[in-house]
Amino acid sequence: MPVEKPSHLKTFAWLLRALAGVGSAVLAFVAWPVADGAWQAQKADAVFFRFRTGEPVQLGQAEAALVSLDEAVAADPVARRRLGRAEMLLATALTPNLGVTDQQRAHWLKQAQADLEFGLANAPARGVGWAQLAAARQAIDGPSTKAVAALMMSIDTAPMMEAIWPSRLRLILDNWQFFTPQERERIDAYVAANWRASSDRRFFAEVIRSPLDELFVRYFLRNEPGSQEYLTEWLTRLKK
Repeated sequence: MPVEKPSHLKTFAWLLRALAGVGSAVLAFVAWPVADGAWQAQKADAVFFRFRTGEPVQLGQAEAALVSLDEAVAADPVARRRLGRAEMLLATALTPNLGVTDQQRAHWLKQAQADLEFGLANAPARGVGWAQLAAARQAIDGPSTKAVAALMMSIDTAPMMEAIWPSRLRLILDNWQFFTPQERERIDAYVAANWRASSDRRFFAEVIRSPLDELFVRYFLRNEPGSQEYLTEWLTRLKK
């Protein structure tokens, strides 16, 4: 099964932007090998920053960062190191135009999934990590109940983390057929709550890529005053 699909690439691009300023803060540690792990991880910070801010990254830069993160995990194999490496693996695998082969992409996606599953099993209160796992599972196997499970955990652990609402909404639309009726009721209420609390509602239009997407987003917001007119306005702007 092909692992590169435009929706998956764009979904993770949103996740990367959402993570700007969230991670890669490196503290000074006294104990060895923790200090060595922190030092190795710090070598990848510049590449993390470029991915998160949308600046160009060369494949060689990403591969060098992955080597540093492999060394960081070897020196200090704890959850945060595995989660940090997973982010770089996903960014490298899913960012368009890096020249990644299908074989490399498939390998990195599976390695990222393994890192995320390990990291989240040991540090489960990570809303961004669960969203990343949902994106990884979708990129590997397509929309599925497994992607939904990770997405629901992301919502449960960090429901009001506004920076990743766009990514979650895209994942919701992609995986809608795999939600249970009870989960659909929760998602319906959750998306409406996002609308009411959002400081910038443009993403509700930006995630729409098909008439079916539009139908669902309009349905989620059916009881929100002014929402339908807002969507019409921004969909018209985006088409120009």
